[in-house]
Amino acid sequence: MSFSYKVKEELCGCILGKEKEHACLYGMLLFCRQFDFGEITFQTECEAAAELFCVLADKVSGKEGIASAVKLERKNSPVFVLSIENKHNRIFFASMYKIKDEGIEHRFSSGNIHHSAMGAFLAGAFIASGSIIDPNKEYHLEFVTPHKDLAEDIQNIIVGIGINAKTTERKNAYVVYIKDSEGIEDLLTFMGATQSALEIMNIKILKDVRNKANRMANCDSANIEKTVKASVKQIEDIELISKRMGLDSLPEELKEIAKIRLEYPELSLREMGQMLSKPIGRSGVNHRMKRLSAIAESLRGKEAD
Repeated sequence: MSFSYKVKEELCGCILGKEKEHACLYGMLLFCRQFDFGEITFQTECEAAAELFCVLADKVSGKEGIASAVKLERKNSPVFVLSIENKHNRIFFASMYKIKDEGIEHRFSSGNIHHSAMGAFLAGAFIASGSIIDPNKEYHLEFVTPHKDLAEDIQNIIVGIGINAKTTERKNAYVVYIKDSEGIEDLLTFMGATQSALEIMNIKILKDVRNKANRMANCDSANIEKTVKASVKQIEDIELISKRMGLDSLPEELKEIAKIRLEYPELSLREMGQMLSKPIGRSGVNHRMKRLSAIAESLRGKEAD
């Protein structure tokens, strides 16, 4: 089951009350496959959405069995096609929601719904034409309609509630989309899909934890590699000094640190400092190692001469 499917199922379960039912059906009709005096067809892969369409059509019209349903079996998942066959019923819905017969103008009219039911209207529009990508992959929610003016209307509604939505043209359709996670969470909550919004928040938290863990691991790996390279260079310097002049020729503090490095190549500078007869900090050890390096470089210079 896709994340988009789960969101639609959740939305279908939160349309309660006359005003929300009226508004949700309005959204479903405006964004369904076909809505005019000659044909009303609603198509969906979500069984809960198909059932909701039938229930709302009956409740809003005050009649029973308004919509006829056909289930088409397909390879991936079945598709439900619902139609309102009776011409008088089609005219009733088109007239109720102010859909003009001449030119079939599809526009949102705020006068058709109560302002408190705007979330239910958007839920109906999403159930009919919306989709959302699995948030584990990326953040993207969209509504699709063949009507340019209707796309602009719904974009304005979403922007009006403080969410950044944009519109683009894709083939023969217009797409209203949101790509930021917080905007998607806010819209889902506004429409009523609070559990889906919480799931996205949890996914974001997990992603953030994983990213921090990866950054820490990469940092640790880089530090380990840096320490190993430094240790190898220090050992080369000390072995050269031992071979050319002997470690006993070194001042006591350099001889002691040199022997510790040879015996414990894996230790960090701080750890080496703690092993000295008179412990010192990292910077003190680093200073002594630089002195050893300078002696080794001097010996190398003499070899070159």
